[in-house]
Amino acid sequence: MSTLLNKPYDAFADEGAEDEVEVEVKAKPQTNHIHIRIQQRNGRKTITTLQGVPAEYDPKKLLKAFKKEFACNGSIVEHEEMGKVIQLQGDQRQKIMEILIEEGIEKDTIKMHGF
Repeated sequence: MSTLLNKPYDAFADEGAEDEVEVEVKAKPQTNHIHIRIQQRNGRKTITTLQGVPAEYDPKKLLKAFKKEFACNGSIVEHEEMGKVIQLQGDQRQKIMEILIEEGIEKDTIKMHGF
C-alpha cells in the first residue's frame, strides 16, 4: 500500500510542504461564444439576456434595434464577470438568433440556453 493513503490530510499545513507535488494545470483555450438565455420572472413573465457580443458591435445600437424590431422594452446591465449584458422583455431568443446570423455571426458561436 502507498504511504500517501495512510497519511491524514491537514488542511492547515504550510503551503510549502516538501511532500506535496505541484501539478501544472493547463488552461483550456476559451472560445468567445454569444449566450442567449431566458430567465423566469413572476408568473408567465420572462426576460431574455444576451451576453458575449463581440466588441465590434455597439450594445446600445443593438438594444435600440432589438427594441424597435421586437416591440419590447430592454436595458443594458453591467455585470462584473460577463461585461455588458442586454436584457429584453419576453422570450426573444429565436428572433435574436436569427438577427445575429443575418449580421454575419456564425451559428456555431451562438449558444441558446433555456427551457
